[in-house]
Amino acid sequence: MNRPLFIIFSTIALDAIGIGLIFPILPSLLRDITHSTHIAMYIGILSSLYAAMQFIFSPVLGVLSDKFGRRPILLLSLAGSAFNYVFLAYSHNLLLLLIGRVIAGMTSANMSVASAYLVDISKPDQRAKYFGLMSAVFGAGFIIGPILGGILGEYWLRLPFIIAALLAGLNFVVAYLALPESKTSIPPKDSATSLNPFKVFSSLRSISSVFPLIATFFIFSATGEAYAVCWALWGHATFQWNGFGVGLSLATFGLCQMLVQAFIPQHASKRFGDRNTVLIGIACSCIALSIMAVAQQGWVIFAIMPIFALGSIGTPSLQALASQKVSPEQQGQFQGIIASTISLASMFAPLLFSSLYFQFQSAWPGAIWLSVVLIYILSLPIVLRSIKPSLATSK
Repeated sequence: MNRPLFIIFSTIALDAIGIGLIFPILPSLLRDITHSTHIAMYIGILSSLYAAMQFIFSPVLGVLSDKFGRRPILLLSLAGSAFNYVFLAYSHNLLLLLIGRVIAGMTSANMSVASAYLVDISKPDQRAKYFGLMSAVFGAGFIIGPILGGILGEYWLRLPFIIAALLAGLNFVVAYLALPESKTSIPPKDSATSLNPFKVFSSLRSISSVFPLIATFFIFSATGEAYAVCWALWGHATFQWNGFGVGLSLATFGLCQMLVQAFIPQHASKRFGDRNTVLIGIACSCIALSIMAVAQQGWVIFAIMPIFALGSIGTPSLQALASQKVSPEQQGQFQGIIASTISLASMFAPLLFSSLYFQFQSAWPGAIWLSVVLIYILSLPIVLRSIKPSLATSK
């Protein structure tokens, strides 16, 4: 692995650790701030606010990275993340916490830039592998982050924010010292309107057959938000997990997903084809979610983690196909469109799933996972169109 690739993966891993530290403590933090036990809606609001900022700033950062280079935009976002974690550590009311999530959404909208960086330094036939590795190192960060957050939160509820700030600072130093610029071409002389996230989406009209792919990214992201919103609440209600239990379960999933993303996507695509790989992933997700809905003992969840993690094997192939739709000069903008689409789903899905969980929690908390299965089933025609053979056979 060359040095730029190693550094960008290290940056993604450190970023994931910082994010993962927060998940196990968020329910307790909200109970402490709001003095309420009904905090599912607050989690949904915070998640949607965070996603709204990412929707706005993902294409903006992508376009800026096309204009000025990937490296300075990544450094700017990392510095902002470090500042934000310090801010959150001293946020003692709901308003400050909401402001912190706004800043977090702005500064962490850098996956579009990281994705464009990978496209810059890789050949088309390597991209499914590299996008899989990017997801794998992100999963590796979740092995460390949630379990550390659960442990540290037992000592002091705000200690994970301090550690996250230190990790973000370390992330910045590593990138500043060792990450070279990947973009060598002359930036296009676009008008300032390209920084408008809504205007950026109009460029999709000139890209053939891309709408089904974008819709598939939207669907996958929307279903993924159910885990972020409901996992800790469901684990506590069903299995009486504390912060450590939630962190351990998320870390186990991170380990399984890391192994799956690192070793399986490229081989699955070659053996089954991109189309069938995506369908196999959806089937694995639906099987795991159905088991989770009826499980009454925590060990069952850990036992099905490998099946659950296999649900993500099709995403790298979708990312690789999408990257081939535009020229190198537009990669930052296009990756920003994808990231913004994902964020758009994340704006609405947390409110949907938090509302559904609020309805289910007293009678059957696990029913929330059957709602995710239903969404997969209803959206299957769109997914099938996005991975039809004419696209899936493009390597």
